[in-house]
Amino acid sequence: MSDEVARLVEQTANDLFSAESEAAREALAEGAWPERLWQIFAETGLAQAALPEEAGGAGLAAGLAVLRAAGRHAAPIPVAETMIGTLLCHCAGAEAPDGPLTLYAPPTGALAMQPAVREDIDAATLPRVPWARIATVLAVGAPGQGLAFFEPADVIEGANLAGEPRDNVAVSGPPARLVALPPEVDGFALMALARAAQLRGAMEQVLDMTVGYAGDRVQFGRPLKRFQAIQHYLAEIAGEAAASGAAVDAAAQAPNTFGFAVAKARASQAAGTVARLAHQVHGAIGYTAEHDLHHWTKRLWAWRDECGNEAYWWQVLGAEAARGGGAALWPTMVAAASAIANEGDAA
Repeated sequence: MSDEVARLVEQTANDLFSAESEAAREALAEGAWPERLWQIFAETGLAQAALPEEAGGAGLAAGLAVLRAAGRHAAPIPVAETMIGTLLCHCAGAEAPDGPLTLYAPPTGALAMQPAVREDIDAATLPRVPWARIATVLAVGAPGQGLAFFEPADVIEGANLAGEPRDNVAVSGPPARLVALPPEVDGFALMALARAAQLRGAMEQVLDMTVGYAGDRVQFGRPLKRFQAIQHYLAEIAGEAAASGAAVDAAAQAPNTFGFAVAKARASQAAGTVARLAHQVHGAIGYTAEHDLHHWTKRLWAWRDECGNEAYWWQVLGAEAARGGGAALWPTMVAAASAIANEGDAA
């Protein structure tokens, strides 16, 4: 993928979400599906952005750029779920259903086979499925267990802290379709990377809002940004956002479980710090419904825990490092860095 194509995809996503997300959030808050935003998103082809170029997409890095823009503008539609669901369908050699998609993906290494990916299923409940009330549900088993397609029949509606739908889905009978996935494809890890990209965008927006507020708000005769303590807060927010962005970019250049785990662990860890410091700078006004800050900090708190929080992914990394023994830790880190560097040179 050329740099020009990547910039075009990212700019298209930014323009769309910047223009339409505020009205879409208002619609969602009133219980309505943001139809206009979804239709434009689908018509632009952004849902296929993460597919390989030979499949009509622009590659994983372009897909993450779209997700970054979605997080930056708090776009209230299933961007991550549809994009990763479409990518998984491609990996399985199956045609993706029309309309919004969502994923139920168990954590990597789940001890029991998830009943949703079996053909002989009688009944199961899929908990906290994003946007299930309006989407085709794709249930992803642990690596090598397949991809099942369900039309939600009985949905108990719920929401995360940001007000985004997180529904319990009762499944009765076998899936409408069941296809095999390559064993190296990990749906849970891909969704974790997608959330990391959204967290990155949300943190960048919080940084911009906080810098702007610190420059405008005057206290004791001078702007907040002139106080050393506030400068430290702003610098820490910027550092956390930049480190998370670097981890997401590295995972896109060398896509594997190690990179995905680093990206989600780093972004989840940063999200709590960024939200806390932003609210400290904004003071009481940042907690009010009238101020927009809560649209992003609530998403930071919610997305931080979804698809595995930082503790989960640090544990995954620890297990990976321990598998080869202490002597293998440094070579493993060097190999990961070399893979990223080689991919960057090739691009």
